[in-house]
Amino acid sequence: MPDAHEPDSPQPRDVFRHYVGDVVYGANDGVITTFAIVSGVAGADLSAGVVLILGFANLLADGFSMGASNYLSIRSTAAAEGMDRGIREPLLHAAATMAAFVVAGFVPLLAYLLPMGQRVFLASSVMSAVVLFGVGASRSAVMPRSWLRCGLEMLVVGAVAGAAAFGAGRLLARWVGPLV
Repeated sequence: MPDAHEPDSPQPRDVFRHYVGDVVYGANDGVITTFAIVSGVAGADLSAGVVLILGFANLLADGFSMGASNYLSIRSTAAAEGMDRGIREPLLHAAATMAAFVVAGFVPLLAYLLPMGQRVFLASSVMSAVVLFGVGASRSAVMPRSWLRCGLEMLVVGAVAGAAAFGAGRLLARWVGPLV
């Protein structure tokens, strides 16, 4: 019989269920934070190069931070519960979080690496929306909610974050513009 801290079986569905929290958390944060950077830069009307520099810096630094934070959280929770979950299990959860962050977070940047022309921000927005909806909808595999509701929840959160970042970029560019 498997340990409660391991997937029930090596079957993909059981492995997904075991790591779904890490994957959703990482993917959601990855696509939202990277899209927020893209939106803020677009709102400030800065160059595509700025998007790529800030976006990839975010992928590496924030992805590592998310994984490390998950690792430390699992170790801390285990210690508080008087358990020893070793190093392997927290590392696997951390890796799932970081991988999901980087993969999903790459999507908003992809449009800036392809020949999209003037509609690059629109393309990035649509691609990000698809990933947000997809990651959200995948939650229905382990939740008693419809895939549509789960997908829309995550899409709305990402859209609000993107709109806030775009507005902040636009506002701050006007305010700071003369200083740059």
